[in-house]
Formats: sequence, C-alpha cells, structure tokens
Amino acid sequence: MELRVGTGFDLHRLEAGRPCILGGVQLPHPTGPAGHSDGDAVLHAIGDAILGAAGLDDLGTLFPDTDPTFRGADSAALLVECVQRVAAAGWSIVNVDVVVATEGPRIAPHRAAMRARIGELLGLDPGAVNVKGKSLEGLGALAGGTGVAVQTVCLLQR
Repeated sequence: MELRVGTGFDLHRLEAGRPCILGGVQLPHPTGPAGHSDGDAVLHAIGDAILGAAGLDDLGTLFPDTDPTFRGADSAALLVECVQRVAAAGWSIVNVDVVVATEGPRIAPHRAAMRARIGELLGLDPGAVNVKGKSLEGLGALAGGTGVAVQTVCLLQR
C-alpha cells in the first residue's frame, strides 16, 4: 500500500451581502467569503490538499479565476471533480482534517453539518472528516471578522 499526505490552504475576504458558505454548508452570517466562485475556502483547501497528495495540478490551474465559466461556481461541484481526478489517478481518500481560522462566523455550531457534507462530497464516513474552528484572538490581518483562512491536511492511499 502506498500512502501520500497533502496539504491545502485558502484565504478569502468576508464581504457583506455574500452568502456564507463554508464546508458546503450555508451558515447564518451577515458576511460571506468573496471569490470568483462561491468562495467556499474550506472546500477549496480540501481540493488543493487531495490534488496535491495525488501529484495533480492545483485548484487555480484547473479552475482559473480568469475563466468566466467558473464565475459563481458551486465549490461542491468543483470538489467532486477533484475527487474524480484523484480517483482516476488511482488514489482513494482516507481522511481529511480541516482548521478554519476566523473571527467571522462561529464554526462549532455547524461542525456536524460540515463534516457530513464534506464526507458526502469525498465519499467518506463523517468520522473520517474533522473540522475545527479557531479564533484569531484579535491578531493579524483577519482580526475583526474581515476574512477566513483554512488549512487542510489529507491522507490518500493506493
């Protein structure tokens, strides 16, 4: 059995009037991640982690923000395409672990829904998906709820 680890990172500004979609779940919040697509930084980071572990191109190469085809795209659909590419390369996803750093929406009340949705998209039991929310403690450029940063790690096997 061959194993590979991949990491993913994404960062989005939070803007008023945008839906707050994180981990494939719409959270009740007055601001949401800005982006060419729906801005779901969680799914973007997961996509980059699984693609990277499989040695494939990254999300920005596959779905460039210069291509109008992807304007407003559903990040869940993009992640499913990433999963299909990883599977076509002979890999299966073992687990993912996600850290969401923000002073915007609280993550804890939505963890179970996010784990279930991510598991569904990746073809994993929710027990193989972990999501943690972290406060920024008022530090840095994202303090005050101006953005969301996501770090992800995954394990693939074949």
